[in-house]
Amino acid sequence: AADKAKLRWGAWLVFVGVVLSFGLTWAALWTLGHISPIAKLIGAIVLLKTTFAVGQLGRQALKVQGALEHGELETARREAQMLVSRRTAELAPRQVMAATIESVAENTLDSIVAPLFWFLLLGVPGAMAYRFVNTADAMIGYHGEYEFLGRAAARLDDALNWIPARLTSLLLVAGSWLAGLHATRAWDLAQRDHGLTESPNAGWTIAAAAGALAVPLEKADHYRLGDDQERNLIPRKISGAVVLMSAATALAVALIAALQAFTPLGRLPWA
Repeated sequence: AADKAKLRWGAWLVFVGVVLSFGLTWAALWTLGHISPIAKLIGAIVLLKTTFAVGQLGRQALKVQGALEHGELETARREAQMLVSRRTAELAPRQVMAATIESVAENTLDSIVAPLFWFLLLGVPGAMAYRFVNTADAMIGYHGEYEFLGRAAARLDDALNWIPARLTSLLLVAGSWLAGLHATRAWDLAQRDHGLTESPNAGWTIAAAAGALAVPLEKADHYRLGDDQERNLIPRKISGAVVLMSAATALAVALIAALQAFTPLGRLPWA
């Protein structure tokens, strides 16, 4: 009974959060639009920017790489903890590298492509509502003390990311070609290993990154994506992951801009 009550409360929390994040953003932009089109544009840019974390993500990943290259494992573990939900205090160097690369790959979806996707469909309010769901999932998702309270957020996050995850995988493949990485292998591993993760979406991005960088990516007792190429898992692969993310981001922005410019999506009233 207590668990069912938590499920109901969790569902209400998500519902209210989505409505408020969408509605308040729409109202703010509507108000700014009545002041001036420039005010609305500036407000939209500021609000949309809060849904992304490209620069911060890249800088944090490079901090991990720098610490590892200087043999500062404890520092690398602490910096990596800022990127991942798993405990990093006892991870070996290779595990720290893998966790950091995985985080960059997953956040290419969560912090870049998915917000852009929902912005394309539902404008800035849609991107803000997505960010609420994704943050709620990260804080109180499937497992741990808040499992039942956070189940609605986790399932809705899975649903909202279903299309963007597969799009992100394609963008990572294309981005690996642009960056001079292993595009064919990225495609092959995304097809082969995407189903090995518990999440229906994370495997697409992690497997594509594993192929592009020619490294195995593993979370102990959960999954191992990629082939036995342990010798390739070295600190500079983290900067390779950041380059891969940047290339995929550039492609995503170009694609969204083209769709907004040349399709009716750019002329929807909420866009």
